[in-house]
Amino acid sequence: MRRELVTWSIVLGLIIAAFVTTVLIVNSTLFSANGFVRSYLGALARHDMASALQIADIHLADDHAVASDDGSGATPIDTTGAGSMLLAGSHDLLRPSALSTIENIALADRKVNANGTETVTFVYDLDGNTTSSAFTVERDGTRFGVFADWKFVSTPLTIVRLTVANAQSFTANGAEFVAPAQDTPTPYVVLTPSSFEISHTSTFLTAEPIRVSAVTPGDTVRASLEVVANDSMVAQVQREVNDYLDECATQVVLLPTGCPFGQPMANRIVTTPEWSMATYPEVTLVPGASAGSWLMPATDAAAHLKVDVRSIFDGSVSTFDKDVDFTASYLVTFMPEDELLITAQYPN
Repeated sequence: MRRELVTWSIVLGLIIAAFVTTVLIVNSTLFSANGFVRSYLGALARHDMASALQIADIHLADDHAVASDDGSGATPIDTTGAGSMLLAGSHDLLRPSALSTIENIALADRKVNANGTETVTFVYDLDGNTTSSAFTVERDGTRFGVFADWKFVSTPLTIVRLTVANAQSFTANGAEFVAPAQDTPTPYVVLTPSSFEISHTSTFLTAEPIRVSAVTPGDTVRASLEVVANDSMVAQVQREVNDYLDECATQVVLLPTGCPFGQPMANRIVTTPEWSMATYPEVTLVPGASAGSWLMPATDAAAHLKVDVRSIFDGSVSTFDKDVDFTASYLVTFMPEDELLITAQYPN
């Protein structure tokens, strides 16, 4: 009996030692501060938005929403665990299709702070660029009474204040979005870390893509997307302006009606005036005063006039055969079905 009791005591001691060792190992790895943050980054890397929100302590509710990818609706989210940042901006970019590519996640540093919190720094490749982020976390009780639970001291969110100039839509990482405000910053709440290639391409407009990276929790990042008229729009306006001026040149009067050029004369004309275009205005387009409008500023051009005139002083006849300089300006407005309305602008 004594021998069996000793044997069982040794076995029990070994089991307890193994259990304690296992707990220590698991608490220093999977359930450690860096293990907690690595789990969050891993969810982002998998584009598992639901898991990332859960780890970040952003809960489902009815008054806020994460947009779905299929356009069928939205998943509501609560601000309970995220403080006021979720209230500070649009949640449109909180969708899996807008998430970044995160690879090669590695722990770079771990520091225990005086107040008991821990700051862990990870390096990773964010859309191909190596960068790092520091996250401060704190203990949040235990799991099963032995495994440490953690939570973020500052929820891993960043505000992106994006200005989309001269357009009402943009793409972020290939996903389409509507800009709530044009030419003024719109705040978007994004998970940290995130990286977005923001651009615009439409029938008549384009923008040079910009890269916006959010790698610091609680930070605010400002970015501006400048949308301009594309080559197709400029070419179409150029064709229509040229056609309009050619039509003006068919009028057999000194002052063609509704046209930007003309030549008043004190002498009397003897022959029918013959107009032709010498130099067309080179179309450039800048944003107009109202949304959806573009302006061709006053641009130099020249029409050629040939007409015989008789002097009212001595009755002699001479030929007026000269270029007549003028300037032209047009307002271009978007119409339904990708049509353009081009309206001549006249100086006040």
